[in-house]
Amino acid sequence: MPIETSSLGLAAEDAARWAAKAGVVVRELRNLDEAHAVIDLLVEIWGRPENPLITVEFLRALTKAGNYVAGAYDGDRLIGVCIGFHEEPAARTLHSHIAGVVPELAGRGVGTALKLHQRAWALARGIIAIEWTFDPLVSRNAYFNIVKLGALPVEYLPNFYGAMHDAINGGDDTDRLLARWELLSPRVLAACSGTPFERPVGGPSSRRVAAPADIEALRVSDAATAGAWRHRLRDELEPLMASGGRVVDFDCELGYLVELGDPDLEQIRRTS
Repeated sequence: MPIETSSLGLAAEDAARWAAKAGVVVRELRNLDEAHAVIDLLVEIWGRPENPLITVEFLRALTKAGNYVAGAYDGDRLIGVCIGFHEEPAARTLHSHIAGVVPELAGRGVGTALKLHQRAWALARGIIAIEWTFDPLVSRNAYFNIVKLGALPVEYLPNFYGAMHDAINGGDDTDRLLARWELLSPRVLAACSGTPFERPVGGPSSRRVAAPADIEALRVSDAATAGAWRHRLRDELEPLMASGGRVVDFDCELGYLVELGDPDLEQIRRTS
């Protein structure tokens, strides 16, 4: 089903507005010099100069094949990047693999500008959803993804990448939540327009799962406690989601809000 022209126009307007608010220009990156600049930025954010998250050669292949590679510029300086690739055609979904902004500019809105540019790009190509993974222990990312963007976690992935020894993950198990961004859902339309949407509140059929305030600082100051947080959250959140629970909100003080599922219905889904 084609996407209405009016929806494409609104998505482009939302992307332009958020980029202007962040004081950046967001555009696709296609040439070799830009590919090298992307790798340099990823090393600046994640470290690992000897083993970067992605190589120049693979990045060039992604762009040649029509995938999404874009950067945010402050003047001539590349300060943020977002990389995604197409899932199977029938899914009409983009998998956003990497998104990062230089640490000193966190909170300026650059990440939002990148994601809304990605959304407009995807809709223009008939893509109706974007998925990506994020560490459920990183509260600021959970808030950004779930509340700021309106994406919702759909699957818990324990130790998805294996141990990653970089400036962000610190060798910890790489448990991830798979977030799905339904690009034309009322929740996402409200988030992208800047209109507050009604956030769910807990009730008898819901449960809160706590998350640490700053896991990245904790990994540096107390690795043992950080590791304990990993297992605690995994032990609580993974079985809730596996039994049909849906993460519907995140609060930086209270953690994840999970609407409990019906285990019997979930078993029927798995066996049908």
